[in-house]
Amino acid sequence: MITIGIVIFPNVEELDFVAPFEVLSYINKIQSNSTKVLLIAPTLEPVHAFNGLRVLPDVSLENCPKVDILLFPGGKGRTQWMKEPSMQDFIKQHKEEVTYLASVCTGAFFLAEAGVLLGKEATTYHSAFDELSRYGVNVVSSKVVQDGKVITAGGVSSGIELGFYLLRELFGVALAQEVAEKIEYSIDVSAL
Repeated sequence: MITIGIVIFPNVEELDFVAPFEVLSYINKIQSNSTKVLLIAPTLEPVHAFNGLRVLPDVSLENCPKVDILLFPGGKGRTQWMKEPSMQDFIKQHKEEVTYLASVCTGAFFLAEAGVLLGKEATTYHSAFDELSRYGVNVVSSKVVQDGKVITAGGVSSGIELGFYLLRELFGVALAQEVAEKIEYSIDVSAL
């Protein structure tokens, strides 16, 4: 079973984390016990997302188990949380052990702030390209960009494509395409 941790925080953009959560969890309806998706937050208190959704995290930064994939969504709250020492310590603690570090939209700034994107190709929300490039990142305008074990996705809805990209990498094209068909999302997974 692949364990995926999605880090959420106050004022996170809902679709940034819900889209990959759905795609990465849905595979279990086809092939049981394929993934376990955990929502990780600074504390176990409910997280108030940007558009009003309240979410209960599964684990806190402090009690997070080992994960295979660590994913950072974006949103208005990232400007505060990407600089929080507890968040930076969490990234530094887990970055070597994971198979993939991933981000959606402005979630790329969590990785940039931790120095993970220095000298790498990455993407983010289109209006934040210049800001991300100031971290020494080679910014690419694309839905999904992989550079080594770092996979970044562009704007808000790109979390869906990121989910399928990860499924393809982990379980192959056929299974990822089957998930796309089951959730009625038109995508050529082999073209990602």
